[in-house]
Amino acid sequence: MKNHFQKTLISFFIISLTFFLISCAAKTDEELIFDLMGDIGAYTEKKDIESIMMLLADDYTDFQRRNKNQTKDMIQQYFDQYRGIVIHVLSTQIDEINPLEASIRTEIAMSSGAAKVFRKVVRFSTDNYRLKMRLIKRNERWQIKYAEWRYVSLDELFPESLSILQKLIGVGPS
Repeated sequence: MKNHFQKTLISFFIISLTFFLISCAAKTDEELIFDLMGDIGAYTEKKDIESIMMLLADDYTDFQRRNKNQTKDMIQQYFDQYRGIVIHVLSTQIDEINPLEASIRTEIAMSSGAAKVFRKVVRFSTDNYRLKMRLIKRNERWQIKYAEWRYVSLDELFPESLSILQKLIGVGPS
C-alpha cells in the first residue's frame, strides 16, 4: 500500500512538473515580435531614447538612409518638439519569418500634446502610420534592421487596425 502511494505521488509530481514546464515555455518568435512593437510604443511615450536605440540593430537604416545615430537625433528632435506623446500599436502583421530574420508591417495611431491624460479619456484625432520593418535576431533578441513608414488614412488601415482604433477613440464607420 505504501509503495502504491509513493508511485502515485511520484506520477503526480512528474505530471505536474511537465505541465509547469510547458506553461513556462519560452515565447515564440511571433510573440517576441509583438512584444517588440509594444515596447517601442511604451518607450516612445516615456521618451526613453536609450531603450528605443537598443531595439535598433547597429547596422540599422531607414528609407531616408538615416543610420542609427541619425535616427537617434531625429527622435530626440521629435521628443524636444512634442509633449505628451501617445502611441497605440493597432496591429502587427508578420509577412515573413525565418529563424534569424522577419519582415513585418505594423500600424500605429499617434498623437501628442500637453493634455495627454485628457486625450486618453475623450475622443481625439490621431495620425496613423504604417511601418514596414525588417527585423534580425541576434543573441536571442529581435532588433529592427530597416524601417520605412508612411501616413495612412482611416480608409487604408488594416481592418483589424480600424476595429481597434474605433474601440479606442470612436472613429470610422460603425
